[in-house]
Amino acid sequence: MNINQFPDRSIEIDQKHYLYFGGTAYLGLPTNIDFQELVIKNIRNWGTAYGSSRSANIKLTAYENGEAFLANHIKAESAVTVSSGMLAGKLVLDILNKSTDGFFHFSDIHPAIKTNSLPVFINDKVNPRLLNSRSERITILADGVPSFQTRAIDLSILTTIPNHKEITLLIDESHSFGILGKNGCGIYSEIDLPIKRKIMVSSLGKAFGLNGGVIASDASFINQIKEQDIFVSAAGMNPAFVQTLADASSLYKIQHQKLLENLHYIDQNLIKKNTIKFDKTYPLIYLEDDNLIEILKENKIIIANFKYQKNANNLNRIVITANHLHQDLDKLVNILND
Repeated sequence: MNINQFPDRSIEIDQKHYLYFGGTAYLGLPTNIDFQELVIKNIRNWGTAYGSSRSANIKLTAYENGEAFLANHIKAESAVTVSSGMLAGKLVLDILNKSTDGFFHFSDIHPAIKTNSLPVFINDKVNPRLLNSRSERITILADGVPSFQTRAIDLSILTTIPNHKEITLLIDESHSFGILGKNGCGIYSEIDLPIKRKIMVSSLGKAFGLNGGVIASDASFINQIKEQDIFVSAAGMNPAFVQTLADASSLYKIQHQKLLENLHYIDQNLIKKNTIKFDKTYPLIYLEDDNLIEILKENKIIIANFKYQKNANNLNRIVITANHLHQDLDKLVNILND
């Protein structure tokens, strides 16, 4: 289906209007007038693109301002922006490949942090290599909220790994940053485990409404990122967008609160069923009944319905945003409750 406008809470297809519950604009920012004005103001000051290296002799304060906001918001010692969440993951893996004896992954991790790795679990039990007597440096790869799930990943299993294993945790928060945690700070700050280092990567093109990516960790690791040849050689995130991150700090809180209120409203009205996976803290509803897709469409509601990765099951996902109105939610919930 091709459309000619940004898919906000409603879209037009073949001259017919539909409610839209798809996409990843969780905070509803791409169409938010106040947010757009901040972006426009910063484009006028910082231009539409900046192709120079971040290591050039001229430094733009936009990067300093936006990255200070991100580090503070995430509650990390340091943060750096890059042009995409995918690049953020690959930059981190480039460094970790040189200092890791073995990678281990939780299931269904995003391609941004995929590498040659072993599963954390084998037949629902911890991989024996994680428990053996060998001293080694290992990296655990995880998504903040795994695919087809509505809650933050449970990392408590890492406490069972013996301390002669030096653990680095790399977590992709593209679908939890801006949503979970206080004011949408994500789950990075809540991770308190006996590990050497934790690293967070995330797209900013989802909840935060701006093309780009972020890496957050301790200052020593972020400095390593900034010394990487790929980082030095690549153009950075659009400086107008990075400055907007700092300028929109209060707006992010407002939109996050609107999202939470919408989720609470659904929780109060949705009849709980085994075929519907929903948690009041998370803006995705997964449907296990494929027949509901057509029923929703017949009632002028479009949701996310596609194959996200090759050979995977179809992703049948209802996405709630801060922009949905109670009347939109009523129509959705009434169909799901029927």
